Amino acid sequence: MTTTAIIVAAGSGSRFKSDTPKQFLEINGKPVIVHTIERFQSAPSVDSIVIVLAADQTLDTSEFPKVLKEVTGGATRAESVRNGFEAAEGADIVAVHDGARPLVTVDEIERTIAKAKETGAACLVAPVTDTIKSIRGDEIADTLDRAKLRRALTPQAFRSEVLRRAFDGIDLTESVTDECFLVEKLGHPIAIVEGSSRNIKITHPEDLVLAEALLSAETRY
Repeated sequence: MTTTAIIVAAGSGSRFKSDTPKQFLEINGKPVIVHTIERFQSAPSVDSIVIVLAADQTLDTSEFPKVLKEVTGGATRAESVRNGFEAAEGADIVAVHDGARPLVTVDEIERTIAKAKETGAACLVAPVTDTIKSIRGDEIADTLDRAKLRRALTPQAFRSEVLRRAFDGIDLTESVTDECFLVEKLGHPIAIVEGSSRNIKITHPEDLVLAEALLSAETRY
């Protein structure tokens, strides 16, 4: 079964409050997105990579032979992923990953793809370590059982026919934060794959500092 990784890096990074999109900021001399691509280039089960960028963005991927093509993203995440998905024609498995998650490990990629091959849909997750409260207005309403909660990470991997059915008929302008949300609507079961809390998404400036420290630690061991 062939697998294409779709790396989504078309966001403007408005929450990061930087003129440069967060995925193009440098960590240890390389843009965040390059660190991310390196992980998928090194994953044995990934046959090809599609990168989704904003219309005004370019990226030199000549050092990454698995990069099949770059495509332009849309106004929403759903539209950007759909554009990447259409470019991944012929793939049996599609793994969708955030370009701003440079600390994903090859092991996490491999296990998520393997689970998707087995079950049709798989989501990399991490435990919730804080105590989580639900609220009502400006008051605490309840305490949730964190043993039953997980944070959704990426990659999230699917058999192509499952993701295609998930995209059929949806409003691409809808606010969709991950692809599992769309597959959940189908009623298709989604297997979980336990991942690491180190697999952070760079969203705020302090995340860049943490990612740099974690990547530096990797090179020392």
